Amino acid sequence: MSWPPEITVAAIVTRNDTFLMVEEIEHGELVINQPAGHLEPNESLLEAVIREVLEETSYLTRPEAIVGLYQFQAPDAGPLYFRVCYLARVIEKTNQALDPDIQAALWLTQAEIMQRKHRSPLVTRCLEDYQSGHQFSLERSALILS
Repeated sequence: MSWPPEITVAAIVTRNDTFLMVEEIEHGELVINQPAGHLEPNESLLEAVIREVLEETSYLTRPEAIVGLYQFQAPDAGPLYFRVCYLARVIEKTNQALDPDIQAALWLTQAEIMQRKHRSPLVTRCLEDYQSGHQFSLERSALILS
């Protein structure tokens, strides 16, 4: 296990019974993921999730709640990841170009998501937690995550 863990953020973004997902190439395979990425130096978790969603999908969003906190150990003694997953709402679609690592930003139903290969098991866990009603207010979470 690597220590300290790599800190990442992800977003569950919904629209009309669909979820905003990204396609990317991981180990030579096309996979899907929530818009997600690494926390950068001198950046808050909220700033990171807003930036990552914008860079990967060109949607400007507003985080509304935390869905959950997750750990994932990459296979073959790879990095340990600590993910904070947010629920976010679209503010607007921008003209920002997608991050070069992203093949496409897609609106998919849960059934479509489950038929595709996921980047990690966290994709399913975050969706399941969201659908189970896991939402923690940002105000209360700020006391824990600050």
